Parts: sequence; C-alpha cells; structure tokens
Amino acid sequence: MTLSHMCQEPKVPLLHLRAIKTGKRTTQIFKQINYLVIGTCFLWGAVCPAQEKKAPDGIHKAIQARTDAIFDSLVLVRRDLHRHPEISGQEKRTAEFVTNYLLALGLEVKVGVGGYGVVGILKGKQGGKKIAWRADMDALKFDAQDPEVFGSIHKGINHYCGHDVHVTIALGMANVLAHHREQIKGTVYFIFQPSEENYKGAKSMISDGLFEGIAPEEMYAAHISPMPSGLVASKPGYLFADYKEIHVTYEASAADEEVIAFTKNLLSGLQNVPASSEFWDTQNLMDPTIGIGNPETIFQDYITVKENVTVSRQDGQVRISGILSASSASLMDAIPRRLQRSIDQSDFADRFMDIAFATEGFLYSTQRANIQNNSSLTEQAIQGIAGIYGQGSAIPLYGVIPDGRGDDFAYFQEKVPGVYFLLGGSNFEKGIIAMPHTPHFRVDETCIKSGVNYFSSLLIERTNN
Repeated sequence: MTLSHMCQEPKVPLLHLRAIKTGKRTTQIFKQINYLVIGTCFLWGAVCPAQEKKAPDGIHKAIQARTDAIFDSLVLVRRDLHRHPEISGQEKRTAEFVTNYLLALGLEVKVGVGGYGVVGILKGKQGGKKIAWRADMDALKFDAQDPEVFGSIHKGINHYCGHDVHVTIALGMANVLAHHREQIKGTVYFIFQPSEENYKGAKSMISDGLFEGIAPEEMYAAHISPMPSGLVASKPGYLFADYKEIHVTYEASAADEEVIAFTKNLLSGLQNVPASSEFWDTQNLMDPTIGIGNPETIFQDYITVKENVTVSRQDGQVRISGILSASSASLMDAIPRRLQRSIDQSDFADRFMDIAFATEGFLYSTQRANIQNNSSLTEQAIQGIAGIYGQGSAIPLYGVIPDGRGDDFAYFQEKVPGVYFLLGGSNFEKGIIAMPHTPHFRVDETCIKSGVNYFSSLLIERTNN
C-alpha cells in the first residue's frame, strides 16, 4: 500500500490536512492513529456485538486444523522476513525464500517475473476455475526505531507496511492448500510481487508476460490495516478515493485574470463537501453512524478540490490546473463534461481550448490506476467468509477512504476481475496498532492465522464452485 501516493515516510493523509493544522509531525500521526483505533472499536462493536466465532465444518475445518499445525512456523517465517527487509526492486533474498518454500511444497514455480517476482502454481486433482492470490514483498525506507525484538537488521529499511505479513499469509495459504490439493478442483496461482511501494511491480510483471504464462479468472489480495486482528473488510468499486489533476486551457488575452478567476470558481464549485463537514475529521472514518462501515456513511459520493489551484502561461495559452479527488470512477469521469457545459455557457466560450486530465508525471495523472473491486466477487467473498467463519469475521464497507492511499494491485484488476481486502492486524488491549507507514507500526501475529484460514477457504470455495 502506498500512502499519499508513493510517499516513503509517514505523512498526514492529504485530505486531512484541513482537520489537523497545528502541532508537530509526530503528534499529527499519533492523533490519526488514536482516532482510527477508537473508530474501529466502535465499528467492531456495532457490526458484531459479542459474537462468537462460527465453527467451520468439512474442508474448512480441515483448513483450520492445518493452519493451527503450521502457525508457529509461520510466525518464524514472518519474523525472518521482518528482520531482512528489502526495498522495491531489491527483493532478492525474499524472492529466494519464497521460491524455496513453494518448491518444498511441490508447487511449480516461475521466477524472475518482472524483476524479483515469483509465481507458484498449485494444480488440483480435478479441473476447475483458475484463481490467483497476490502478495507484495517489498519494504520501506523508513528511519525509525523498530519496536520489535526481531527488528530489521538493515538500518533505515523496515517492513512498516506489513508486506512481511502478506508474504507469510500467502505462503501459509500455499501450504494449507497444497496439503489439501486432492480436494481442489482447479488451479491456484500465488503471485509474489516486487515493487509495490513505488507502484511499479504489477506493471513490470504484466509487461514481462505474467498473464501469458498463467490465466486466472479471478484475482485477490489483502493489505494489513489498523482494524482488529480477526476482521477482514472490503467493498465493491473504489476502496480508496481516486486523485487526478485536471487542466483547463484557454487562448491568452488581456482578460486573463477574469478567465482565471472564473475557472478557479468552477473548480472549487465541484467540491460537494462543506468545509464544516465531519468528513474532514479523521476519527469519523470508522464512526458507527457516519463512518465507512455504515450504509449511510458520509464518505461516499464525494468530490473534493485541493485549495492550491495553479496557473501557467505558455505559447499564447493560459492553463488553470487543479487537483481533485472522487469516490467513484463515474464521478471523476463526469467532471470534464460538467466543466465544459459551464464554460460553453460563459463569456469565455470563444477562448476555450481544452479540458483534460494530466497524463504526464504519476501522482495525479491517468497513469495511476486505482483499486476497483468487482462488485459481484466482492459481495460473494464477504458473504462466503462470513458464512464459514461467522459474521464477525468479514464485513462490508460502504464508504471510500479519502486519505491518499493506493495499491498497484489496481493494474492487475484492469486485466482480471478481483477483490482487494483490508485485513485487521491490531490488538488494542496490547497496544498493538497496525497502521501502515507509521513509526510505531506493529502487528498482532494472530492475524496470520486469520488470514490463512479465511483466504484459503475463500480460494477453495472459488475454485470448487
């Protein structure tokens, strides 16, 4: 997961700068973590009050038994990976570790896909669907003291985004499903991706022929989050807001200041979130009445506009540019048409030349893909996990998170329909908060067991049904 579009250090999320204007950087970060912790507790209680875990049966009981049997070894795997983090494009040791583990399970393994990418192929005993699971492998450049006793041996490089946990869960899933391959009807691909933090790994694997060698019909992934360990969540469509820079261009003239003022007003008028809205307060993201877990959430159907609209002049043209966020593709895609209609009805229509989203650069351009979960698969996945492990295991979300996060799993979703989950990794009673990209990031390792159980069951359900 990238934060604030590929930042490599803790930052206050883009859209929350208005809510947190003062204080030192560290104070800002911990204030956000505290808000998320409180909000998540409310969400957890509101959705599944005092609910017992459901006891799985059949193949899912066998999956749980196998996960229990290998759990201690998976904890050791995670801690080894945590001690040896490797930044984007340098995941050599991690890739070798993954390769050897998969080979020991008897999987077919492809290496060197898009750099240090690894693909494990598990074929069931019968024909069926082909399903893929992705785990990202890279770590962060992050100059902070690792709070774990098994902390990083590489100064300034840490797994503060939880990718060590992602790799461990995927290896655990491969172990569990290989143990039960006789009951798999189909094929499972385990894709271990390099370079997620710089948003390059997925595209590199695709360009290197990933989907020429495998042909998944569905694809899934998960990312650690500050929700409680034992909980997964997702939603159809956007999980994170999309961000784009838009350019409005006119012929230059003596009346440039008028057209600039007019266009700035047009851009600011796109925002449909009042400055006084509770939207801007981070603690409300998971509030049970207005947060992302409530069907009536305020974090849906929104457009926001950054305040610093810019103006440039070149070759007899004047260009006004603004940075927008939107909670859905349909809202973002409609913006140029909305602006065009207003300009056509204005005194500046004869000077108008073009409206376009930025195509160069990356942070706010059309080059950056955004997570877009398949609606049907998302609903089936949440219902499936909850049906096996209880309603407290998997919940639907309704709001779109407006804090600048993203994941290049989105490029895979452009090729194959899929679902991206948030996986809880916190234990509030123990003071363990799994907030990625923060200096005191820690993970409750019981989330490894939950992840292996839930997602192994999901994949076998998807291949067999």
